[in-house]
Amino acid sequence: MPHDAMPNGAGHSLGHAHVFLGEEHAAFERRTWAVIALCGAMMALEVVGGLLFGSIALVADGLHMSTHAGALLLAALAYRYARRHADDARFTFGTGKLGDLAGFTSAIVLAMIAVLIGYESLARLFAPVPIRFAEAIPIACLGLAVNIGSAWLLGAGHQHDHGHAHEHDHGHHGHGALHRDNNMRAAVVHVLADAAVSVLVIAGLLLARAFGWLWMDPLAGIVGAGVIASWAYGLVRDTGAILLDVNPDRRMTEGVRAAIEAEGDRLTDLHVWRLGPGHLGAIVSVATASGRTARFYRERLAQFHSLSHLTVEVEQQN
Repeated sequence: MPHDAMPNGAGHSLGHAHVFLGEEHAAFERRTWAVIALCGAMMALEVVGGLLFGSIALVADGLHMSTHAGALLLAALAYRYARRHADDARFTFGTGKLGDLAGFTSAIVLAMIAVLIGYESLARLFAPVPIRFAEAIPIACLGLAVNIGSAWLLGAGHQHDHGHAHEHDHGHHGHGALHRDNNMRAAVVHVLADAAVSVLVIAGLLLARAFGWLWMDPLAGIVGAGVIASWAYGLVRDTGAILLDVNPDRRMTEGVRAAIEAEGDRLTDLHVWRLGPGHLGAIVSVATASGRTARFYRERLAQFHSLSHLTVEVEQQN
């Protein structure tokens, strides 16, 4: 029962690399550190300024920003570790999934933030507290500006798709879910979630000041918590599926089956999973009476460019 296991299109060397990082891994790492620096400076400015000028609201917003800075630090460290250990033989299929693990963890943190915001907003809805509008509105606007700048640095327009992209790789294209970097996606979600809450808070504060509707401020918080929880759920769902090796592209899997069985051979077993952004691993078992070798099927599957690590097992039948 001969078999052949190596990166698709590579030679027969047993020492082949297992580097399955995304194409923009280094760029995303640099962007994340840049945003951490921006958020860290803003956080320090708000906390120090709040302590100097006696503004508890300013201190509170600075501490709130620290939660997002922490999530971004998690993303940056994941990028760094994955890059530094990409060739470490201890990682059987490379470190490409580390970003998905970081994204999953970040999503849990995001869900906890949503719960805290929702709890605090409900408490204030039933027990309103005085609002210092002259102080709160400028702080919210400043926070929104920082989040917009952070989103721009991270390239939010290219990364944040709420999990609705489902393009497929059939050998010629595919930059949807398969190529998505969930570590960067989690960082962008944190920034956009903070920006969304800032917009809602600003709207609530303006309405509360103009019409005396103090309930608008906590209502904005409740809506914001719901939005954040929804995004957190999408991240947990998508990253969890990758960590559990759920088939990332059923249409491509059927394409692999069709390619193998095109000339009368029988596909007896097939496993496809994601190794990292833009990289898939596959184990293919074929039963044939034609005398074809594993190399034949490897060449047949070369059209699926995202199959970065392919193991082919052939069972010869009489």
